[in-house]
Amino acid sequence: MVAKNGQFYCVKYLVLLLFVLASIQVIAQQEVALEDDMQPVWEAGVFAAVFSSPEYPGAGQIQSNVIPAPYFIYRGETIRIGDGSIARAVAIDKSWYELDLSLAGSFNANSEGNEARVGMPDLDFIFELGPQLKLRLSKFEFEQHGKAELLLNLQARAVFSTDFSSIHKRGYVFQPVLSYRQRGWLSEKTTLSVSLSPTWATEKLHDYFYQVDSDFVTEQRSAYDADSGYLGTDLSVGLSFNATKDIRIFTFASASLHSGSPNVDSPLFRDKSTYSYGLGMVWRLLESEKKVSGR
Repeated sequence: MVAKNGQFYCVKYLVLLLFVLASIQVIAQQEVALEDDMQPVWEAGVFAAVFSSPEYPGAGQIQSNVIPAPYFIYRGETIRIGDGSIARAVAIDKSWYELDLSLAGSFNANSEGNEARVGMPDLDFIFELGPQLKLRLSKFEFEQHGKAELLLNLQARAVFSTDFSSIHKRGYVFQPVLSYRQRGWLSEKTTLSVSLSPTWATEKLHDYFYQVDSDFVTEQRSAYDADSGYLGTDLSVGLSFNATKDIRIFTFASASLHSGSPNVDSPLFRDKSTYSYGLGMVWRLLESEKKVSGR
């Protein structure tokens, strides 16, 4: 799909919107609302994060990026935005399961700065969007360390790449996420999160990362035809806490394990284990006077 003239701006604003939604998703993952918590019906503010991550799955080089974005959360009786997910309808929000949207994304990478991809096309911004079934497997209550829950999220997303002038479909991913989140681990407002998430992808996405067509063969880089299947498993740990009443700080680290991928023999596949880490801030600037109980 190619965007021309005015369509260019539609693509640009769509990607900006997706990054805003991604910030909402990150904020939601830092919060574990307790049933007796009173929260604003709506709130708005700014979100910022800096992080380092591989340029693509299995890449031998990392890059650092900064995300600044506004955010908005609405906790209505029928529709909720950013309250534990991107958006969901209360009609399908039960005590043990929820159906909502899952969003993921990654920044672009300049091939000229990557030893494995020199002379190949750059990797564009990637965004993923699709349904998510969230199963609440168990709840825990600790005498001195708050409450916790164990969740299984079943996520299926369509993958797209864009350079802001066009959008290309890159297949699909399936990503189950087993996560443990505890509120009150060190103090009342401290949240600890641990998650394990294997990912499988269709051939189009593997092609985007690992395929080497004949036009890009060199003495150091042989031709390679990528296959679909297992992409890797992420093990992530996150911690967030209130710096002030309206400012929340969070930090995270993850290890990505790619052993068992069908494309380990690609000349673009450089490392079976990669690592990401980052630090961020959520600053609430406005909120409603009316409060609602945590759900």
